[in-house]
Amino acid sequence: MAHVPDDVEPRDLDKVARGELKTLSKENADWVAKHLVMAGRLIEEDPEEAHKHALSAGRRAGRISVVRETIAITAYLVGDYAMALRELRTYRRISGRNDQLPLMVDSERGLERPEKALELGRSVDVQTLDVPVRVSLAIAMSGARLDLGQPDAALRELEIPQLDRTRAFSYSPDLFDAYATVLDDLGREADAESWRELATRARDALDAQNNEEDHETVEIVEEEIEFDEFEADERPVVLDADDTADADDTESDGDDSVESHGTDAADDDTRG
Repeated sequence: MAHVPDDVEPRDLDKVARGELKTLSKENADWVAKHLVMAGRLIEEDPEEAHKHALSAGRRAGRISVVRETIAITAYLVGDYAMALRELRTYRRISGRNDQLPLMVDSERGLERPEKALELGRSVDVQTLDVPVRVSLAIAMSGARLDLGQPDAALRELEIPQLDRTRAFSYSPDLFDAYATVLDDLGREADAESWRELATRARDALDAQNNEEDHETVEIVEEEIEFDEFEADERPVVLDADDTADADDTESDGDDSVESHGTDAADDDTRG
């Protein structure tokens, strides 16, 4: 059984996750919460140990969605894609949520079943998904296309409204990097390098914004951009000063589609 240090407290667990454990007895809920805390602490530095903690939590709380989700994520990280997929199906059945659909698609890819991955990704209306989930799904679907040797289709999977050179949200660096990867596969090295550089700029700008205490401004391309219309965790950063005026004319809260600059953007629900 995975060891839990004495300094770990149930209250260290995320408030929403703690709420899911209320159906358990107090003693059992506290025990499960501690293992979930440890899974979260170790998930990046020691995913195998994190997985052990997730499995320990599952032994006492197998019907709690956050527990099954944690088992799935840690299983994916240690390369047990069959378990990850099985646990994600259970998580979706218990929670009624599709927010882990991209990880399900990637798990099918891990099992070397790209056709099933594409079928699974097309089984849900993408318009019903939150924007970050849509983007993650597009990246996963693009990867499945590459698995099948279909780089042109892989590129189309990523040409969604969120592939916007002028604004960056939390999901943008990964999207830009994925686009660069496919461009490399198509032999378009110069274009790939341009998008890879943009991903780096977006990542740096987002980090700078997150480090601002008031989250009100971020300095991009020799000027400060005001983000009064956005919530603190949804404000984009502007990446291209020349396109700032056009970008500011587009209302967005992180969930609305925006016109893509420099790409022939396809609709979000285009799955090739």
